[in-house]
Amino acid sequence: MTPKNRRAIRTALQTLAAVAAVLPALAAVVADSDALAAAAPWAVAAAVTAAGAAGVVARIMAAPAFERLLDRFGLGLTDDDPGGRAQ
Repeated sequence: MTPKNRRAIRTALQTLAAVAAVLPALAAVVADSDALAAAAPWAVAAAVTAAGAAGVVARIMAAPAFERLLDRFGLGLTDDDPGGRAQ
């Protein structure tokens, strides 16, 4: 698996973890409202879609052209370690 794909998958997983962190609070609010309970499946689908979209955006941002654009603003990532391990 390429480092760019790994980063995209990690971003999607991080987004999913962030959504999972707020699920208990969301479940408490939904339990108190019948209208929100009806919308709960849509909220879950939206959360999964957000995680997938975050992965796609991360993959696009890993493209060389986009990386050069980010470098112009000092936001690019440099791959100092080709093995992908932090030093």
